[in-house]
Amino acid sequence: MPYDRAYFDKWYRAPATQARAPAEWRRLITFVLSTAEYVLGRPVRSVLDVGAGEGNWLPVLRTLRPRIAYQGVDPSEYAVRRFGRRRNILLGDVASLDALPLADGYDLVIASGMLNYLTPDVLRAGLRQMVQRADGMLYLELFTGADDISGDTRFPQSHTAAWFRRELRRASLVGCGMHCYLPRRLLWRLAELERSL
Repeated sequence: MPYDRAYFDKWYRAPATQARAPAEWRRLITFVLSTAEYVLGRPVRSVLDVGAGEGNWLPVLRTLRPRIAYQGVDPSEYAVRRFGRRRNILLGDVASLDALPLADGYDLVIASGMLNYLTPDVLRAGLRQMVQRADGMLYLELFTGADDISGDTRFPQSHTAAWFRRELRRASLVGCGMHCYLPRRLLWRLAELERSL
């Protein structure tokens, strides 16, 4: 599937087909940022956005936290060519993070709207590499075949909630609700009833 300008126009800008309206994006980003800051007990200073697309999280993050350090990664040559320099997006994918010049210890790692397109092996490799770079919360959108979602839902295969939970546990992640996870080494930041998985 080509992640070209037509793809982003259809799923991110065209009112009839866009996955989320701008106000919904802002609510989501505000929620994720606030949740990460609650878990960390301080403002988020650094973000890694894997599958960043055109880097649409950055403008909202910068209005909320003007000094936030943002690093995007995306496999779309179009997105990187058009927005890479302006929005700090590197060409790469979730399974190639180890080969990219990325920092360690991001306060927030995002994988929004892209994990369902991965094969099981690539998902496992990507989860491992994202967890290695997280020194805070991860926001990982994953959907089962039972979920009622909009947007581009042509996923290569569907998995059950039990399958995803097993893979997330294997990646040493602990759920804290609403697609939010912590590396197991940061489990102490959550009360017992805040944890899932």
